[in-house]
Amino acid sequence: MEVINRPDYTEKVKKLFGKGFIIALTGQRRVGKSFIMRQVIKELSQDSAAHVIYIDKDNEEFSFVQSHEELTTYVKSNLLSNKRNYLFVDEIQNVKEFEVSLRSFHTNDECEMVITGSNAKMLSSELSTYLSGRCVEYHIQSLDYREFLTFHRLSDNNQSLHNYLKYGGLPQLHRIGLEETELVDDYLKSVYHTIVLKDVIEREEIRNVPLLKNLIRFVGDNVGKVFSASSIVKYLKSQQVDSSTRVILNYLEYLCNAYIINRVNRYDIHGKRLFELNDKFYFEDIGIRNSLVASGRSSSMEKVIENVIYLHLVRLGYEVTVGQLQKAEIDFVAQKKDETIYIQATYLLATEETVNREFGNLLQIRDAHPKIVVSMDEFFDGTNYQGIRHYHLRQFLLMTSL
Repeated sequence: MEVINRPDYTEKVKKLFGKGFIIALTGQRRVGKSFIMRQVIKELSQDSAAHVIYIDKDNEEFSFVQSHEELTTYVKSNLLSNKRNYLFVDEIQNVKEFEVSLRSFHTNDECEMVITGSNAKMLSSELSTYLSGRCVEYHIQSLDYREFLTFHRLSDNNQSLHNYLKYGGLPQLHRIGLEETELVDDYLKSVYHTIVLKDVIEREEIRNVPLLKNLIRFVGDNVGKVFSASSIVKYLKSQQVDSSTRVILNYLEYLCNAYIINRVNRYDIHGKRLFELNDKFYFEDIGIRNSLVASGRSSSMEKVIENVIYLHLVRLGYEVTVGQLQKAEIDFVAQKKDETIYIQATYLLATEETVNREFGNLLQIRDAHPKIVVSMDEFFDGTNYQGIRHYHLRQFLLMTSL
């Protein structure tokens, strides 16, 4: 099987070896956590002083490792005293009380550790409670646009961008081939059903499965829109589906924990504070979102563009919120250390009204932080409109810094 390296992630992992940290790779199923782990293992295999212990909890071969006792027994029986030991455990959340073993290994300095997991709640609670200060977490995303071009051996052009916006960035698609459109769609739906079944329905013991699936489709059709749990309840009631605000809030939390969707808070730009009500949601992979939502709607491209811009900002290391400026909305406020950038996203700047809205909202912000408009316009002449930069989406998605 061909393994295409993702150096942005593998280099981060390798740099932490010898620093005394447990390394956790988290993210949605099928985004490539296991491949990144295997790539690191492959490189370690060239070091004669390294000894690798690898446990894949998705493999029947390791079904006997069910609890921390079995994990500890297996690892200790495979440690070599004359080598530097490296422990890799894939989908560690499937081992009961795994944190007990990891803490012991770490305390006794028995091995370097890299783990992966596909449930945010389970990992965050265990790691923060038992391994606080000992663990570094890297969130693995599906392919960004630059990686998409590499994996599919494509040139940077509008057709490639169209494919990325349509099919998303699950790494396995490069083995299927984007020209196999039916197979691609079947694969995306299969991944979606696996995540929902294993990481939501079974793990959270969901009884009302139709409600859950209706909720996911609602979120998919309302990407980039501010809404509340109560507004979802009202919508579902109009569709003859009964629910409650508490159930909707719980289901949204479960979907976030499974890395299917991401919750983005609203930020008061003047007051410099977060609002507690009404958030936005974006999908972790735009291809999965598209496989669930009917295409051809007039606002669909706006939603897709906004979603991939959000994912790219997260990939660049920004904390992302939605900006609120009195009655105006700023699509994204991206913050990293002392850096703040305001971004507006739109499909096309085709009318004066659109230009005035997208640039005008940014012009209302009186501070000196950079401001950007991103669209699909090839020849828009507002490259620098009153100090506001404009980027074509392709150009923006290829940027490694803003």
